[in-house]
Amino acid sequence: RWALAAPLFAGGDGVAGAETRRRTLAELLLERYGIVTREQVLAEGIAGGFSLLYSALSDLETLGVCRRGYFVEGLGGAQFALPGAVERLRADAAAQEQRPLVLAATDPAQPYGAALRWPEPRDGQRRPQRVAGAYLVLGGADPVLYVERGGRGLLVLGEPDAAQVDAALGALAAFVTDGRAKLRLQLERVDGEPVVGSDWEARLVEAGFRQGPRRLTLSA
Repeated sequence: RWALAAPLFAGGDGVAGAETRRRTLAELLLERYGIVTREQVLAEGIAGGFSLLYSALSDLETLGVCRRGYFVEGLGGAQFALPGAVERLRADAAAQEQRPLVLAATDPAQPYGAALRWPEPRDGQRRPQRVAGAYLVLGGADPVLYVERGGRGLLVLGEPDAAQVDAALGALAAFVTDGRAKLRLQLERVDGEPVVGSDWEARLVEAGFRQGPRRLTLSA
């Protein structure tokens, strides 16, 4: 559903108008993220930062719209969340197994490179970026694979075990072949090294990639 946003911010001038705009911004961020932290507000580039919205978020807490707490470890201590988001977090934490999820690197639901830092790159590995055309495969809350823009390079992030990587490769292959994104992979590199002739070649072929003389390909 789409709606014009301009009327939401047309609160007029003066103190009352400024309070209305802050309240609107706070509600929009809560609806977008479920949990609002200082880091997310900074990533949104909102003038005035978290301190500008703190009073509006506190008012929403008083009204019972959101809750204040420490929901995401490692982020700012003052965090505000919708009740449904808190229950979702508890349910996810209790789950024994979480299927890998493929997201565009620029998706607001993808927190790395914005609210959260990317894992430290290995020697010679390129640092991932939030750019259009790149994708991230999450295993639960952990980033496992990063597909570079153009689909020619793949990065393995952090220190995942073999099972996590294989599950992430399977999710990536299904994402491409199901046609959920107009994405064609023509992998030439994994962690900066040529993929053809490497230990990765057999694992990628098993996941569904087609062999070629210089690259491995996968498409819908």
